[in-house]
Amino acid sequence: MKKLLLATTATALIAGSAFAGGHAKDVKLGILIGFTGPIESLTTAMAAGAELAMKEVTESGALLDSATVTPMRADTGCIDNGLSTANAERLIADGINGLIGGDCSGVTGAILQNVAIPNGMVMISPSATSPGLSTMDDNGLFFRTAPSDAREGQVMADILTDRGIKSIALTYTNNDYGKGLADAIVTSFEAAGGEITISAAHEDGKADYSAEVGALASAGGDMLVVAGYLDQGGLGIINASLDSGAFDIFGLPGGMIGDSLPENVGPDLNGSFGQIAGSGGDGIEKLTAMAGDAFDATSPYTPESYDAAALFMFAMQAANSTDPAEYGSKILEVANAPGEKIYPGELAKGLEIIKNGGDIDYVGASAVELIGPGESAGSYREIEVKDGKNETVNFR
Repeated sequence: MKKLLLATTATALIAGSAFAGGHAKDVKLGILIGFTGPIESLTTAMAAGAELAMKEVTESGALLDSATVTPMRADTGCIDNGLSTANAERLIADGINGLIGGDCSGVTGAILQNVAIPNGMVMISPSATSPGLSTMDDNGLFFRTAPSDAREGQVMADILTDRGIKSIALTYTNNDYGKGLADAIVTSFEAAGGEITISAAHEDGKADYSAEVGALASAGGDMLVVAGYLDQGGLGIINASLDSGAFDIFGLPGGMIGDSLPENVGPDLNGSFGQIAGSGGDGIEKLTAMAGDAFDATSPYTPESYDAAALFMFAMQAANSTDPAEYGSKILEVANAPGEKIYPGELAKGLEIIKNGGDIDYVGASAVELIGPGESAGSYREIEVKDGKNETVNFR
């Protein structure tokens, strides 16, 4: 561990030399998310949200010495550790000052351990939710604006209980995200008195899920909860279940929420329900108005992406530096009380308050409140599919 810390310190010192006086006229923020893969239908809006925050700050001229903030996109494939780490290394070589990402939990852990920690690079993930990331030894470099699946498991158990569901079959994608979320759902639902008839993994990328659905149907249950990906195996499980008549109502955790699922499944998905990280109120309303018709600001993890970018820029202003070794410790400070509450569209105002020695409490679009090791305390939208669309029916 001592050798790792020494190596990290040395790397940070080398990286710091690239920042003249700790400032840079061009601040580069990497956006490392799954532009291909099982959540690709979500990532266009996620990237647009992060880039909107950068554009807002650049046009204001309020960051440091009127710095220009430039986004640099790269792909994780969501579930491709090799692609993710290679692209993270390329972004580091290209001189990024901070990394928005990863997106899916497994690749996020791989990027953190193999690239971010050795290079002293701060990461803020807008969508990685595995509980395992909460306890990872990250040298204070990792934060996330999305809540842990430990929280989502409790929220899902509450929703199932409130809807009178007594028993569920559960299937999950066979990776860090799926396993962590499935464990959280099992623990929370059983604690609430519910029955898990089966908890079984499925692999993404298969053409036929009839065998998996057969095992789930044999176990039975009031409904099937699918802790998978909306553009991959989760979609396949639902279609196979409907084709065989095994289940007709589905529980949809965060990885299954997005416009493409009801579009691809059709009217048979009506009545299914679940939850996705998100909040109501002034923050999301302001971001939605700012985005206009350019992109859907309410798309899953898009508010969290805007907020991740904003936190980077506020922390840099608070440290008067674009060096990760200097601004990383400021992220919790700008995210939480005390201070004046700052919402989307008010980034210049927040930067000026910090510049003048004041404090901000960044609320943003997703009701930012970072706890523990630097992750979101967690508010959720309860979703139900109605007339072929995901509708928010409650907040939790």
